[in-house]
Amino acid sequence: MKAMIYHGPNDIRYESKPDPRIEHDNDVILRMSCAAICGSDLHLYHGLVPDTRVGHTFGHEFAGVVEEVGPSVRSVQRGDRLVVPFNISCGTCFFCARDLYGMCENTNPNSEIASGVFGYSHSTGGYDGGQAEYVRVPFADVGPLKIPDDMDEEDVLFLSDIFPTGYQAAEMGGIEEGDTVVVLGSGPVGFFAQKSAMLMGAGRVIAVDLEEYRLEFARAFSGAETVNFAELDDPVRHIKEITGGRGADVVIDAVGLEADGSAMHDFLGLVLKLEAGAATAIDWAIHIVRKGGTVVLMGVYGPPWNMIPIGTAMNKGLTLRMAQCNTRRYMPHLLEHIRQGLVDARAVISHRLPLSDVSNAYETFEKRADGCRKVVLRPD
Repeated sequence: MKAMIYHGPNDIRYESKPDPRIEHDNDVILRMSCAAICGSDLHLYHGLVPDTRVGHTFGHEFAGVVEEVGPSVRSVQRGDRLVVPFNISCGTCFFCARDLYGMCENTNPNSEIASGVFGYSHSTGGYDGGQAEYVRVPFADVGPLKIPDDMDEEDVLFLSDIFPTGYQAAEMGGIEEGDTVVVLGSGPVGFFAQKSAMLMGAGRVIAVDLEEYRLEFARAFSGAETVNFAELDDPVRHIKEITGGRGADVVIDAVGLEADGSAMHDFLGLVLKLEAGAATAIDWAIHIVRKGGTVVLMGVYGPPWNMIPIGTAMNKGLTLRMAQCNTRRYMPHLLEHIRQGLVDARAVISHRLPLSDVSNAYETFEKRADGCRKVVLRPD
């Protein structure tokens, strides 16, 4: 089959590799119909996530058609269309029994972090991802969601990750009616966090980014107020001022380890590699939120450490919440949001390209070229 294959930092290629096969009785083989590039794929592409190996295929946001079914699979059959959560979860372990699918202890047993994850580093199990013509999907009775006959794959594609991730971020914020919520980052996860905060009753949602075209989309998609920090000498002070001097009730970091905005963090984390990327967004979040407020981290950070003002967080009495998304828990509920027209998930897509053009697709997304918000790949 043809697939995106990693050859080292900033070097991915469209090449042939062996077709996946049924390895366990509960596997299915899926023929990919669409797959997206996620912002966290760029962290892998840039070589910033430990144990990302040459030869690996990325992609944890995908949907497709079942081609082959393992003998123990009961709820899925050949020809079914599925959208697949990025977590790989067994459904029966201590964590899965508590709906904490992102912490499954059976799909990533050699690491104490996260569950197995499609198309990510070997620190999350080393499972090949969906930016390929075919992909093996373990525990097919547990994770995948059947796509309703009257819906297109693109309608539900983002149930695989970014919609549930943004929704969980807002939920973890404990948003109360009328709260002020600041979302750092207006990429795809940020868009869904902003929209979800509005749906949960926030009085104000303030989207923060440095790309004006993304802030324009945030205003249209969720009705958020916007702040372009590239136009400010001190973004933290400005946001405090527009939130009454006290700060926001909830701040969501939807950026992760490649945040812009701090020369110090860029140099220490992205040049010298003395911390796990640039922790600028965490730093800002802790300072922007009010005393007694909540900071939610949904942006990806790799081990082993980051320089953050934990003493400030302690003395402000903050609640810090963070997690990989427990995607499967939210998929049925958010499917109904899409069905009812509360959220037009596919509106986030800006670019559609063939899988064979995957190198160009990564460059376009990385450089935010041509107004790029989200890239969807389809097989040739």
